[in-house]
Amino acid sequence: MEVEIKLRLPGAAAHQRLSSFLAPRLLRTDAPARPLAAATTAQRDVRLYGTDDRDPSRAVLTLKRRPRIDAGVSRVEEVVEPLDPALALTCVDNPARLGAVDSPIVRLVSDEYGVGGDKAPFVCLGGFWNTRGVYELEEGEGKGLVLELDETHFDFGTNYELECETAEPDQAKEVLERLLTVAGVPYEYSRSNKFACFMAGKLLP
Repeated sequence: MEVEIKLRLPGAAAHQRLSSFLAPRLLRTDAPARPLAAATTAQRDVRLYGTDDRDPSRAVLTLKRRPRIDAGVSRVEEVVEPLDPALALTCVDNPARLGAVDSPIVRLVSDEYGVGGDKAPFVCLGGFWNTRGVYELEEGEGKGLVLELDETHFDFGTNYELECETAEPDQAKEVLERLLTVAGVPYEYSRSNKFACFMAGKLLP
């Protein structure tokens, strides 16, 4: 079970302000990731990482299901597997090939959802780009918390969000809310995830 704090930022100015405020705590900036959705009942996607989606530096296969978001706290069942980048590109070009990949995720999806065989092959629903700044808090109550500042580009708009995976969501949320207040950055609790926005074809709260 992945448990995350998800706080939505109102726009590019708020994202830039928070990025500048967090800059001394920057661990890394993840190269743009392009999740390519493969189904709707559960989010199953191939994620390509790198500046060129035809030559990714790495790739993963993910399964997320039964998502719940309440007051900015997201809970979702998640499984992630590494995937050979060349194989990932093959699956992007021909999504039905994903059904033949030797993978616990593919087997689980086939068994539980009946997707992946000849009668119900995987299909690509499209994708979006996500660039992530990763920061670590080094002092105070939030010491050790790793924050992820996302800028997600869809065909229909851009979403800005601060996330933090944690085993203590109530405490972590308080830390993040205080940090945003000190930084002067407006926010609201996210009520939907990136995949829901993608499937809706519009930016959701």
